[in-house]
Amino acid sequence: MRVLVTGGAGYIGSHTAIVLALAGHELTLLDNLSNSSLGAVAAVRELAGRDIAFEQGDIADARFLNAVFAQSRFDAVIHFAALKAVAESTTDPLRYYRNNVAGSACLLEQMAAHGVTTMVFSSSATVYGDARGAPITEQCALAPTNPYGRTKLVVENMLRDLRAADAAWRISILRYFNPIGAHPSGLVGEAPQDVPNNLLPYVAQVAAGQREQLQVFGDDYPTPDGTCIRDYVHVMDLAHGHLKALEHLAEKPRLAVHNLGTGRGHSVLEVVRAFEVACGKPIPCRVADRRPGDVPVSFADASRASAELGWSAEHDLARMCEHTWRWQATHPNGYDEP
Repeated sequence: MRVLVTGGAGYIGSHTAIVLALAGHELTLLDNLSNSSLGAVAAVRELAGRDIAFEQGDIADARFLNAVFAQSRFDAVIHFAALKAVAESTTDPLRYYRNNVAGSACLLEQMAAHGVTTMVFSSSATVYGDARGAPITEQCALAPTNPYGRTKLVVENMLRDLRAADAAWRISILRYFNPIGAHPSGLVGEAPQDVPNNLLPYVAQVAAGQREQLQVFGDDYPTPDGTCIRDYVHVMDLAHGHLKALEHLAEKPRLAVHNLGTGRGHSVLEVVRAFEVACGKPIPCRVADRRPGDVPVSFADASRASAELGWSAEHDLARMCEHTWRWQATHPNGYDEP
């Protein structure tokens, strides 16, 4: 298949591009590079062993998208391109709605205009909000608690309405939990351009001596060690999930929703201890106050993805930490040279 990957130079997009390329698909990566790097594109090409097309531009630019679609007869789009920092979304919500929602609408309009009606959409477990109880199934209530999560849900609803209006659309919505890890080669990984918003990149930077210590937000939750429990899933497992979703749509045209997670949770301190083993050094920690909205336990029920997509997570926490440290140790400044 010829596949357009929006956000293809980003963290999950670049790893998925590797998997798609090795599976034989022809790719065009599209990215505005606002939170990504051409270094990721170069690394994807190296690991794929062949050239992969890249287009720099924005999904909200209809003229640019029209030109991209006009020059290639795409069979499908995998849509990652989005702003994704929860805290930032609360201080600048209009930017998130403009990019994530209006940009997605523009992309879908151009897909329709060019007869491309297959999409795999990168959604998030943030659409569940402060879901109480675990595991979380796809049937759980959708009640996001921040603008980022709400933009993901708006796009999900846009896709549902589109499919209801035109049965020609084949749509997969993938809600993944906490992506971590890196490509086993250490050539591709997560490269935050500012203070990391997620746990593992922050832990990795502490281990590398780039940050003094990790703040642990609360140690008095009703969990075995008092810290929050989350479902951490290896980014390469997520990448394979997108390939499986694409194959599933080819066999069964419909709108499908799947959680992608391991089906088990790890506490913050479990992650820290596993990373200490991976990097061979202690991670300094300081306990801070709880953050508003954090629930004690959250992990996925991924049984539907197993049954319908034939997908399940294969990497354990130790491997996730090992691969993250390999990337961090060899790329202390991300894709840019020191």
